[in-house]
Amino acid sequence: MLAIEIDNQTLQPASRPQPEPGPDEVLIKVAAAGVNRPDVMQRQGLYPAPPGASDIPGLEIAGSITATGDQVTQFKPGDQVCALVSGGGYAEYCTAPAS
Repeated sequence: MLAIEIDNQTLQPASRPQPEPGPDEVLIKVAAAGVNRPDVMQRQGLYPAPPGASDIPGLEIAGSITATGDQVTQFKPGDQVCALVSGGGYAEYCTAPAS
């Protein structure tokens, strides 16, 4: 999938593997991503991604669910959603907790 990486404080397109949702996560085809202060600070090298989070910037997304984890019952593919994520929003696909 296409994603945006930070390379020497510059945003650059890159190819990345499409993420897979965990048992209690959904996979979202991103239609829009917000740009907020932490994203700007991450690009400047002042806001590192939390441990275990994607190094792809983007904390706010909107789009449609394409897959759900085994334990997810409240959403189905095709549902339109918005989500706060710990990273990974500047990409074609991003996982988010179903909660």
